[in-house]
Amino acid sequence: MSETYATTREGIIADVIGIEGGYSNHSDDSGGATKFGVTEAVARQYGYKGDMTAMPQDVAVYVYTKEYWDKINGDVILKLSPNIAMEVFDTAVNTGVHRAGMFLQVCLNGLNNKQGFYDDIEADGVIGSGTLTALGGYLTHRDSHVLLKLLNCVQGAFYLSLVEQREKDESFLYGWVANRIQI
Repeated sequence: MSETYATTREGIIADVIGIEGGYSNHSDDSGGATKFGVTEAVARQYGYKGDMTAMPQDVAVYVYTKEYWDKINGDVILKLSPNIAMEVFDTAVNTGVHRAGMFLQVCLNGLNNKQGFYDDIEADGVIGSGTLTALGGYLTHRDSHVLLKLLNCVQGAFYLSLVEQREKDESFLYGWVANRIQI
């Protein structure tokens, strides 16, 4: 990811599509055939019936909006901090919405100065009003860059845990870290 963040939903989605790239069907990828980061299974859930190599980018934009952006409350996060919106969205696309929410919640709880900035929140993976209030409370007192670094650290540790569990994921670790982790 670049250190310059888009400031609109459309820009963030376009940035993540750029990171994901075009069509791939790597033998070690559990997701199988994928285009623009959208797996065939997810594309089918959203009504795409064609060949994955021919899937248009607008299908990916629609899927990203409905499956990831809306579920992380991306518009609200974007108003609070474009770089946190980009990070949480990219993490949701790459590791799942629930996990991205958990990462954000655990990091916010760890950075809340013994509940001096906001109350602890439940780390349930759902980015709802409690998480958004905590994020706003954090940003009132602290710069977003430390939270961004911590989110990246947690995401990197997650990738390491994947390769410890599934050797085939070693095929992707270098790329995940190169393209997704910024410290």
